[in-house]
Amino acid sequence: MSNPSSPPETPQSLSEMTTLPALTSTEPKPSYVKLAMRNMVRKRGKSLQHFFLTTFGLLAVLVGLAYLTR
Repeated sequence: MSNPSSPPETPQSLSEMTTLPALTSTEPKPSYVKLAMRNMVRKRGKSLQHFFLTTFGLLAVLVGLAYLTR
């Protein structure tokens, strides 16, 4: 049993200090979609570049398959 007047235990390492607030937080963790959207807004240019590269690659594959199977 712990004494109510004793100070709370302090974390021993930095990793314990960083995980403690996350464990005691009452708000739910943000969803994966919310984190992804926040990241896309923060890195707008890189996200647009990847989007257009993916679109171009998909179109190239579809056109290539259409050409081969005609």
